[in-house]
Amino acid sequence: MSLNINSAALLFQVFDMPVSVSFYRDKLGFILVDSSGREENSDWVLLKRDNVELMLNTAYEEDDRPPSPDPLRVRYNADTAIYFGCPDVDAAYDDLLAKGAIPCKPYITKYGWKAMDLNDPDGYHLCFHWPLT
Repeated sequence: MSLNINSAALLFQVFDMPVSVSFYRDKLGFILVDSSGREENSDWVLLKRDNVELMLNTAYEEDDRPPSPDPLRVRYNADTAIYFGCPDVDAAYDDLLAKGAIPCKPYITKYGWKAMDLNDPDGYHLCFHWPLT
């Protein structure tokens, strides 16, 4: 029997689930398709947009959550990235700006792709890119 893989989902630990769900839903167009019970107030959610699935899990149980994120705990979130295939980076940039997000201006990478970067509320790196040719 051969290994058959037909999808994947990323998992991010988040500090504030409602804030993160709002970001991915309202700014990036994801749909909340499953949760551990209380929709965006859950400890775990599954979001989906087109063929992309993203799971979010709270970094703390509700009764153990500190008043603000621990900088040591989230220090390396920027080292974790999702690269989204995005055929029109310029239009995505304009759309994100209109929705109140703050992406960097589109640029050309050293490997010949047009790209734009954005951080989510927990500092995870999101890159929207597409080859020039």
